Formats: sequence, structure tokens, C-alpha cells
Amino acid sequence: MNHRHLLPNEFDLLLDEESGFGVQPLREHVRGCPDCRALLDGAERVASALAEIPWIAPRYGMADRIMSQVPVFVPWHVSTRDSVVQWIPTGHVARLAAAALVGVAGTMVSGLTLWIATRGDLVSMITGLAGEGAQRAAADAAGDLIVAVLGPQVVTVVQQLGSLGVGLAMGGFVVASLATVFGLRRVASTRARS
Repeated sequence: MNHRHLLPNEFDLLLDEESGFGVQPLREHVRGCPDCRALLDGAERVASALAEIPWIAPRYGMADRIMSQVPVFVPWHVSTRDSVVQWIPTGHVARLAAAALVGVAGTMVSGLTLWIATRGDLVSMITGLAGEGAQRAAADAAGDLIVAVLGPQVVTVVQQLGSLGVGLAMGGFVVASLATVFGLRRVASTRARS
């Protein structure tokens, strides 16, 4: 132990007057090392001076003032539960009224669901219209995005080539995506080795 000076946690063991497996060699080192002895003496003076300081009780609400400035992470399920709990009525009559309201709303939603389920032709017509509208909107949005990113000239060339142009464009996208993935993996593995 004479080859090095004590570490801070080893000084803490000696200051706390610990007794155990590795403390005796530390005491022997301090007896033989004037630098460590001086550091331990200084630490003992500081500890005794700190012990002389009178205890002062903090002002009322100090912890609340400090914690209001500390960002605390609240999991989503806790904040959701707290939000729901604040909306639950506390009075007995109010709880009964809320339960009745939830019961009526649930019955109405269930009845509406059953009515729609028994009208299969109506449901298929509405979903068909909605599906066609969504498909048309998605195609228009994709076209607008392609024009915004690549320019109208590329779109004109793809339209002139027809399905071959769409296939070439999709193939180019897939090749570029794969090249990006493999390139990033290569960079990551190179960084991991160095």
C-alpha cells in the first residue's frame, strides 16, 4: 500500500472510524505517509468544525419551493390516472348522477353499434365510399409530395414511361434505401472497432 496515496473514499472510511476487512492497511499507510497523514488531519479538522455548527431548521415550505423548480418525470400512466381522478365526483349524490350518465351514454352507444351492425349494406356502402376517398386523397398527397421533392419534370418523365417508370422509380428508391442502411451499418461497425 506504500506505492500510492489514499483515495477519497478510503479517507472517508478512516474519518467514519470504520472497522472491517480493508481498514487496518489504510491506517498503517497513514502512519507511514506524511502526505496522507496531513490530508487526514485536515479532513478531521473540517469534520469536527462541521459538527460544531448548530442545526438550523429550514423555513416552512422550503422543500415545496425547491421541488417546484425541479423537473420531475411523471410516467404517462400516472398522469392519466391523476387526470381521471380529478374528474371523479367526491359526493355520494354526484357519483350516482355520474354513474347514471355513463350508463345512459353506454346504452346509447351500444344501441347505435347494434343498429349499424344490422345494416350491413349501409356499412359496406359507407366504408367503400370512405375507402375510395381515402385512397384518392392519399394518391393526391403522394403526387404533390413527389412534385415538391423531385420537381414536375421527374413526374412528367415517369408518367410518359407509364408502369415501367413507376417500377424504375420504386426500384431506385429501394436500392437507395438499402445502400443507406448498409452504409450506416458499416459506419457503426467501424466506429465500434475503433
